[in-house]
Amino acid sequence: MATSARAATRERATFRCDECGWSTGKWVGRCGECQAWGTVLDSSAPTVRTTKAGPVSTAARPIGEVDVEAARAVPTGVDELDRVLGGGLVPGAVVLLAGEPGVGKSTLLLDVAARFADRGRALYVTGEESTAQVRLRADRIGAVRDDLLLAAETDLAAVLGHLDQVRPALLVVDSVQTIASAEVDGSPGNVSQVREVAAALSRVAKQRGIATVLVGHVTKDGSIAGPRMLEHLVDVVLHFEGDRHSRLRMVRGVKNRYGPSDEVGCFDLSDEGIVGLADPSGLFLSQQREAVPGTCVTVTLEGKRPLVAEVQALVAVAPQNSPRRTTSGLDGGRLAMVLAVLQRRAKVNVAAVDVYAATVGGVRLTEPATDLAVALAVAGAVQNDPLASGLVAIGEVGLAGEIRRVTGTARRLAEAARLGFTHALVPPDVGRVPAGIEAIEVADLPRALRVAFPGAEVIPFASRRS
Repeated sequence: MATSARAATRERATFRCDECGWSTGKWVGRCGECQAWGTVLDSSAPTVRTTKAGPVSTAARPIGEVDVEAARAVPTGVDELDRVLGGGLVPGAVVLLAGEPGVGKSTLLLDVAARFADRGRALYVTGEESTAQVRLRADRIGAVRDDLLLAAETDLAAVLGHLDQVRPALLVVDSVQTIASAEVDGSPGNVSQVREVAAALSRVAKQRGIATVLVGHVTKDGSIAGPRMLEHLVDVVLHFEGDRHSRLRMVRGVKNRYGPSDEVGCFDLSDEGIVGLADPSGLFLSQQREAVPGTCVTVTLEGKRPLVAEVQALVAVAPQNSPRRTTSGLDGGRLAMVLAVLQRRAKVNVAAVDVYAATVGGVRLTEPATDLAVALAVAGAVQNDPLASGLVAIGEVGLAGEIRRVTGTARRLAEAARLGFTHALVPPDVGRVPAGIEAIEVADLPRALRVAFPGAEVIPFASRRS
């Protein structure tokens, strides 16, 4: 009886989620397992399986005889993007660049296509704008080239037809969610359409050796819109990040079959276009000439790149019984933990005051290595005492008040020394210290506060106030 009931259930479960495989007896808009929208499809159609051997496209040969020159990366002309890609675009590679609306994806890729067109033919397919709108942007950023061709298409067959006519070395599709195939049911952007379009473009790119860049949309939570399979189909996944109110933009590698997957490229977006920033550290420091209470400089690692950034804090008497904790560029949960450690372990009274903490220049600091800088900035704001102007703080703060070691300390200190900082508060057993900077090891937060603020003889505080 139980066996027949299970068999009947399996027969009724004719709808299956493309993302996780969850099945149900009726169609629903949202998967009950992975909570993805639009991924539950009818799976009752019979599948045809064959075990017959088919013809092979090319004969298998020893791996040592395979020509590797065909997979050499071609520089795009944008150094910061080449850093993230691992040297440039590989012929036949498919790159997915995702980001929020208005962050600058189209501007960056139009500039890349124009630079690429100086060495070969590039095709820019837009499904969101007209060719005249793209031309206006190209005039503004100086991206008009004879070998840069534009096409406004939303049909996959038409895009493939352009590839037959143009035969480009680079294809840019803006965006993959706006292209649809007439052979697949559904509107552009749904799961089936995105999967079919990406698979077709990837197949053509591999067959013809066309470097392809697909622009992708993101959802409200920041993940790439469409099926998760989209990220598996492509060779490289890049996230384009940046605050809408800031000029700083970052391209972060998430997946890369041809290079490192933890690199970050920095860009400056303005009305004249987008420019790579080889040395962006100066953007994240304030231009105050006098030491100000409530500020502390730290060094964060974005991928393998060390960036010097400044944390600012301000405290004010709370008008109500529930003090506010407001952050900009910092993790609110991490700030709350640091404040609790300051209150309990270091006896700094922050329980009855509003605390506002922010970063300079729009950079976002999320790694634990910035905890010590946040703690010193808040303590300086509470005591109304500034830190020394040549001091940086690096370290993770534990709940017991200890300062924990972080990765890449030598690289962080070298970057701080290059920018003229002379002293650094670091966790114990820091190891090798670069020339030009003195590392002061602090085992816990109370020790760090005693060293950093007046009364300490470790750091010269003559330049504390002008």
